[in-house]
Amino acid sequence: MTVENTIQKPVKTAEVQAGKLKAYLAQPDDPNQTGEKRPAVIVIHEIFGLNEDIREIARRFAGEGYAALAVDLYSSGNIRAICILKLVYGILRNPLKSFAMNDLDQAITFLNAQSDIDTSQLGVIGFCMGGSFALALAVHNQQVRGASIFYGRLPAPTSTLEKACPTLGSYGADDKFFLKQAHQLEEVMKQYNRPVDVKIYPGAGHSFFNKGKAHRPEAAADAWQRTLGWFREYLPKKA
Repeated sequence: MTVENTIQKPVKTAEVQAGKLKAYLAQPDDPNQTGEKRPAVIVIHEIFGLNEDIREIARRFAGEGYAALAVDLYSSGNIRAICILKLVYGILRNPLKSFAMNDLDQAITFLNAQSDIDTSQLGVIGFCMGGSFALALAVHNQQVRGASIFYGRLPAPTSTLEKACPTLGSYGADDKFFLKQAHQLEEVMKQYNRPVDVKIYPGAGHSFFNKGKAHRPEAAADAWQRTLGWFREYLPKKA
């Protein structure tokens, strides 16, 4: 999921252990002399795992002033293939009941323990499988204040979205897998008077943010800017 490199500030990175999860932490590389804590974003990968593409997204957030924790959901199991199957089954059954929720809670616990991070300003972003878990986390853990969902599946029952934090959705009009989910997300969130913004991109299909064959540069760039705007509104950096 490599995206255009628009990092604005120098960043520093580290491989860390967040509970059972291995993760990649990217932060602005500045002296932070004011003592102000940074807002944080959890980045959740596609089925491909925590690869360089996802690390690049974490660095982009760091360049915008956030502490970004890109988690590896496959690191909590001993056998990667079995872990993948369990996660996919969990999405099809109900993301809210997946063991990934406990793992993501531990990732939040890790961020809570960092002295330079303000987890009262915590967001989550996810793509496909990760989008499904990001949306579930937005319901499951009330510490999450804003979510950006890229072609994710809704949790069941959809009435649980009544508890969701403000949610931004980005979907492709040609996505045969999740287009119905896009309409349903907007409909249900509005039903419960929850802040929501769903945009469906014409000419874009599934994984349009991914720089593979499905990549749509204009849609990806617009979705990124919408994400930054959403997080500025719902987990604003302190001046």
